[in-house]
Amino acid sequence: MATVRDILARKGSEVVTAAPDHTVLQAAQLMNTRGIGAVVVTDQGNLCGIFTERDVLRRIVAETREPSTTRLKDVMTTALVTTATEMTVDECAELMTRRRIRHLPVIREGKLAGVVTIGDLLAYQLAEQATTIAHLNSYVYDNR
Repeated sequence: MATVRDILARKGSEVVTAAPDHTVLQAAQLMNTRGIGAVVVTDQGNLCGIFTERDVLRRIVAETREPSTTRLKDVMTTALVTTATEMTVDECAELMTRRRIRHLPVIREGKLAGVVTIGDLLAYQLAEQATTIAHLNSYVYDNR
């Protein structure tokens, strides 16, 4: 059965991080530059939060906060949901769906090992289905 480790092996384990004292504006510019929907907030290598596009909408725009002066530590999500590399892809998808989250930090041996997004899960599942279909087509049509 496929695991989160398999997803990270395919997509890579680079994690874009920001410090708690960075401003929302800095984080938003980093997210725009990298084409991502979230940054993981770390303090001296320790995971302490995540800041997402949803946080921008709910905690900055809706509360009319100033992005250039608001610090991530004041608006990041700190009640983190994480996963381990051993979790199956199906379990991970169920967790993300149930908790309504799109970005899931991955922990291995107590350290941040990567981030899995809902898009990563979908891409992995589609690739696996395409491989299965190709094998089935080969079996059916090559054995005539």
